[in-house]
Amino acid sequence: MEIRKLNALRGIAAMIVFITHFSDITNWFDGALGGGSGAYGVMLFFMLSGFLMSYLYLEKAFNKEHVKHYFLARASRVLPLYLAVVLGSYLFTQFDQNLLYDIPNVNILLGHLLFLDGASVLWSIPPEVQFYLIFIIFWIFAKNRVGYIYVSIITVMIVLFLTNFPRISGDLNGIPYNVFNSIRSLPFFFIGVIFGLHYKSLVIPSYLKKHCFVFSLCLIPLLYPEFTPVTSDAKRKMWLSYEVLLVMSCVFFAVVFLVPDNNVLLANKITDLLGKVSYSLYLLHMPIIVQVNKLNLSIEIKLLVSMFASVLVAYLSYSYFEKPIANLIRSTKSRNIKNATKALR
Repeated sequence: MEIRKLNALRGIAAMIVFITHFSDITNWFDGALGGGSGAYGVMLFFMLSGFLMSYLYLEKAFNKEHVKHYFLARASRVLPLYLAVVLGSYLFTQFDQNLLYDIPNVNILLGHLLFLDGASVLWSIPPEVQFYLIFIIFWIFAKNRVGYIYVSIITVMIVLFLTNFPRISGDLNGIPYNVFNSIRSLPFFFIGVIFGLHYKSLVIPSYLKKHCFVFSLCLIPLLYPEFTPVTSDAKRKMWLSYEVLLVMSCVFFAVVFLVPDNNVLLANKITDLLGKVSYSLYLLHMPIIVQVNKLNLSIEIKLLVSMFASVLVAYLSYSYFEKPIANLIRSTKSRNIKNATKALR
């Protein structure tokens, strides 16, 4: 069953990151919409990832066939474009062309290919891939020991809090690694897993299913450093604040569980499109903004051109690169299953 609202959340997450980087690069509104606020979009992405993995897989038996399907599905969605961007960035950098991201040498390239570190927006992909492996532990628990999922999540979150989220990073024989990025992302994956685990079973009273809960999304701008009424260090250290985690979790819960599925703001062709291309929009928007900012245009026109170009490039990437490769991987898997079935006859 497709949860159409999730497409809207993906699109919103991508646009938060886009607007943040546009504000930082062009100094739009004196950078008030930037300053690291794109973190809130990435948090939504991480919660969505945990939610979908939990929702799609924890009810399935943990066996070889399902695990193989899980890894193929995850790999076909994330790896092709990521690898293309990483390798393209490395090649462009070698020719002094600043068209993607700065990957100046083989060691830094290996850090990306081994999912240990990432430049610019690429930093978020290693934690995503690493969580795919962590999720296997939850899947093993799910059949007969589902309570261990809650215990392990609570334990890890308490340990992270008491150890002040250890800043583990450096390089190994010149290959950079940044475990801190993964550590600080874990709570958001965990919240997504818990929500996904209960999406089918949690009964929401009809009087709570209201369209007005869509406006809970307005809480996200109130977390921005330039707008927030918060005066604690959560204002800047958003990844390390459980108060921020609470607010973002409440927003996610309100949209996914309380807003009716037919909400016109979350279920329409525009949000469907943005949701589908959100991954490529996330990975490719920043170089486009950088290039558009070089043009002699007003900042409002730069915004429109950057947004149109980013969505267009993301759509082309999704339609003619990501989707065909994913379909190819799935069709190869189907052929292998059919061949194995015939061999058993």
